[in-house]
Amino acid sequence: MSQTDQLSQILDACDHRREERRRFLRTAGTASAAVAGASLLAACGGGSKNDFQPIIQPTPTPTPAPLTDADVLNFALNLEYLEAQFYSFAAFGTGLPANQLTGTGTQGGVTGGRAVNFTDPLVRQYAREIANDEIAHVAFLRRNLGASAVAQPALDIGTDPNGAFSSAARAAGLIGAGASFDPYASDENFLLGAFIFEDVGVTAYKGASVLITNKGFLEAAAGILAAEAYHAGLVRTVLYRKGVNTTALIDATEAISNARDSLDGTSDLDQGVRPNGNASNIVPTDGSGVAYSRSAGQVLNIAYLNKLATDRGGFFPAGVNGNIRLSAAN
Repeated sequence: MSQTDQLSQILDACDHRREERRRFLRTAGTASAAVAGASLLAACGGGSKNDFQPIIQPTPTPTPAPLTDADVLNFALNLEYLEAQFYSFAAFGTGLPANQLTGTGTQGGVTGGRAVNFTDPLVRQYAREIANDEIAHVAFLRRNLGASAVAQPALDIGTDPNGAFSSAARAAGLIGAGASFDPYASDENFLLGAFIFEDVGVTAYKGASVLITNKGFLEAAAGILAAEAYHAGLVRTVLYRKGVNTTALIDATEAISNARDSLDGTSDLDQGVRPNGNASNIVPTDGSGVAYSRSAGQVLNIAYLNKLATDRGGFFPAGVNGNIRLSAAN
């Protein structure tokens, strides 16, 4: 039987039963008959095995609510909490004040963090400048978000062998099994710890820029992106300069870059500071001199130290706060 014949039979059967229902309701005239008639209304197909069965429509999948500008800025705020705490402890030996940690979501503490005993006065000054900027970024975003600002989530910036910094260094091949990486132990270690964060921050803000609709918020995000790019360029410059006489630091940046690339997908965009011919590689760009982007999911792949889709791990052991929480499946 053709589909046209089947459809014709279905329509004829429904018309026939509809007329039977009308006739029944006209002649019954009682409340009980009306109830019985309602039971007939429930099934055009009847009850015998020869009747056509009703067509069941699939339950529609709920459409996710679109992200708002506040969602995007709160995602950035989570990253700023991480950077601000790391730099604040490294430069000043203390973390953010308590009144800068509250907000929506679950507030968490900071694992690890201490002052670096800098031996290079220039690196000490750079660390203090970047720390002050990152602390200001937290205050700026919280002020603009107002009551919708998320609280600081739990952060891991310690030196435990199973902690985030050690896991990141191990993934890059900088340390072996059971060893720990201490970003507070020396100027060079501090710079490598900063290198993990700064390049990711630049790509995160560039990737998020296309999601922001409010011009005021977009201008604010662009301003922070510029500051993060200055920080990243400074860190990369110092690592490059210190690596001129020994390739260990330059090799380390390449190893960290490769580890980040292995986490955020199949693309090979991340770059260390190894010279390209006779030129330095301070600014990681494409052939057009344009910096690359990462999606929020890719940023969380690196922050969670996991190439799978997950909502926690690495530097954010309980995940981030807000509506953007899931890393990408790579």
